[in-house]
Amino acid sequence: MECRQGPANKNCPCSATGCARHGICCQCVAHHRAKGQLPACFFPKDVELTHDRSIERLAATFEERGAWWKARK
Repeated sequence: MECRQGPANKNCPCSATGCARHGICCQCVAHHRAKGQLPACFFPKDVELTHDRSIERLAATFEERGAWWKARK
């Protein structure tokens, strides 16, 4: 799959500052996949802020909150 280079996604939920891949989804997914992780957009905001992007954390969140969670305040 070719990564299309266009304007960065302004709706990117990632809280990492200074990331060169911020808002460039195909690069972000490839980066996290290579590290055995998932990108920020897979997680509710409160979990994303922990920067634990592991598959295990996603599974635990899914188990705890169900398929369609709402971010806790």
